[in-house]
Amino acid sequence: MQPHSPWRFADFRTLFTGSALSHLGTNIGYVAVPLIAVAALDASPGQVGALATLSTLAFLLIGLPAGAWVDRMRQRRVLIGADLARALLFASVPLAWWLDALTLGHLYAVVLLNGCATVFFDVASQSALPQLVDREALVDANAAMMSLMAASNVAGRGAGGGLVQLLTAPVAVLGTAVAYLASALRLTAIRGAGLPADRRPRARLRTRIAEGLRHVLGNGELRALALTAALSNLGSQIINTMLPVLFYRQPGLGAGALGLYWAAGGAGLLLGARSARPVAERFGYGRALGLAGLCLAPAGLLVPLVDRGAGLWIAGGGWVLAMFKVGMDNVLGVSLRQRMTADSLLGRMNATFRFLLTGALAVGAAVSGLLGELVGVRATLWVGAAFLATAFLPVFLSPVRTRSELPQQRREPAVSAP
Repeated sequence: MQPHSPWRFADFRTLFTGSALSHLGTNIGYVAVPLIAVAALDASPGQVGALATLSTLAFLLIGLPAGAWVDRMRQRRVLIGADLARALLFASVPLAWWLDALTLGHLYAVVLLNGCATVFFDVASQSALPQLVDREALVDANAAMMSLMAASNVAGRGAGGGLVQLLTAPVAVLGTAVAYLASALRLTAIRGAGLPADRRPRARLRTRIAEGLRHVLGNGELRALALTAALSNLGSQIINTMLPVLFYRQPGLGAGALGLYWAAGGAGLLLGARSARPVAERFGYGRALGLAGLCLAPAGLLVPLVDRGAGLWIAGGGWVLAMFKVGMDNVLGVSLRQRMTADSLLGRMNATFRFLLTGALAVGAAVSGLLGELVGVRATLWVGAAFLATAFLPVFLSPVRTRSELPQQRREPAVSAP
């Protein structure tokens, strides 16, 4: 086994498999929930936008304090508790549907509360990872986790589209609940990440949040990484919020085609994540980020051409290339920011990034719903594509582009599997 392989560590393998189940459930729900709103509840573009906004609003509401809390909590318990909460929430959707009591208000509540649980799961997962592997394995560990996320996009969204088409959307959501429950059970096997990373005397919550904000926003490289990722998320969400409306209402498309389209984007993410390390070793970590943005981000302008026939293939190709770039960004950007951050600040750093990045998703969903009502679905796609195509500029114009290596950051030693 390679000396920098993260697979040497038993706790990493456990986190990986638990996260695989969690991502599978998330991606089935990603397809099924908006289609429930459109097909079963006759939701308008504005209501679909509201649903997508509420699904990410929690990162704006509690994202920053969540980082301060996670730094003081046992991350293993946070991960398990978040998955159990998400399983119960999504199990309520098919139950309400079978009782003929499902409403848009119910869906709104489920996605909002699910977002709160996801805040804690995501922050705890990224904060635990550097404690479960050694420094040499960190990039490969992040590449594995980002590849997992991308592969889950392929499998989960493809399966979600198929399940909706075969079994109806409410039944497909039951698969989401089962996947979250299985993830919680798997994560009980983690033995590391049991103690909080920050064991200093407790400071006021406001002070701790401010420390995380200053660390990210006061560092030019971290600030550029956050801005590029936020703009990319904004563009992607403006597009993705309107796609269920377009695919459902466009003759010749439908749930199956939407699932495959999103799965193709997942394939692009996967290829980008797997290519990140070799490309970075050849060109340098910062230059790899800059070149990927310059060469691939403009492909997002092909996405609004989506239609039946050739238009679907052209738009799909543009989406794959744009997501390839995002996959590389995720691996290299996350590795850079983890190496630039002390262990005691990891939760707050990750929460600050999540606040900005997933906050951009909430804003993007709201903007998409509003534009969909005012100017139409197709024009909204062009607005999202413009953001997606230019999001690379903050990193391209920052000192990140000149960085050839990851910064050297001392880490606590991890324990190898026997």
